[in-house]
Amino acid sequence: MSGRVLVTGGAGFIGRHAVPLLRARGFEVHAPTHAEADLLAPGVAAALMARLRPTHLMHLAWNAKPGRFWSAPDNLDWVAASLALHRAFASAGGRRAVFAGSCAEYDWSHALLDEATTPCSPATLYGTAKDALRRLVLASPEGASLAWGRIFFLYGPGEPPGRLLPDVISALLAGAEALCGDCLVERDFLHVADVAAALVALLACDVTGSINIASGCCVPLRRLVDEAARQLGRPDLLRYGARRGLAVEPARLAAATRRLREEVGFAPRFGLQDGLADVIARWR
Repeated sequence: MSGRVLVTGGAGFIGRHAVPLLRARGFEVHAPTHAEADLLAPGVAAALMARLRPTHLMHLAWNAKPGRFWSAPDNLDWVAASLALHRAFASAGGRRAVFAGSCAEYDWSHALLDEATTPCSPATLYGTAKDALRRLVLASPEGASLAWGRIFFLYGPGEPPGRLLPDVISALLAGAEALCGDCLVERDFLHVADVAAALVALLACDVTGSINIASGCCVPLRRLVDEAARQLGRPDLLRYGARRGLAVEPARLAAATRRLREEVGFAPRFGLQDGLADVIARWR
């Protein structure tokens, strides 16, 4: 590949893994920090596009503060800012864009979430904002080719504190009790390096529309926690049921990954066991 790619959120959890992969594919990568380019400020997106004139865009930036992003009012600001970014990119001659979406866009009453058959009916403000943005950019008359990567549940090095896995690992490494909910819900987990690699592969191909970014393997959350505790040698410190879960939490959210595998041609590098080993090694 060759071209100039603008990555928003390049210093974030996914972005820091995506940037070197893009460079390895031959892209000239520009990943301005929030201080260098505050996308929520009026006119910044247009000025950035006019200066860089990227051929490709990977839009990852959004409010992702653990526990807060689901209902944060600035979800609405990010919809407006992302629309301005998309329009400025197309106006500057951009050819190909990938936007980071979310499995929160789906109707969670469906156990298997499939791009072709599962309706979108978000249960949160975050999911509603992502779904609204997706509908708008995919219906836009702007000329750039666009793919929407619906990200499921991720873990990995650099995961921010306040999320389950980093809190469990940090507690067990310190020899402290790890307080958890019952952790019986089933989710599709994918190592963040694989999430980044899938988004890069999506940017480098010509597949359009919504694509689930997931492993295709749905497991109980307790399996993830148990495996981390086993590798750390401290299963005795796990305290299930010590925390309350969300008031409304679907029992199972599984991803259909046919489009990712067959059309994008992507397969994950990490399984759950070696993925957790990588995370724990980084923590140590």
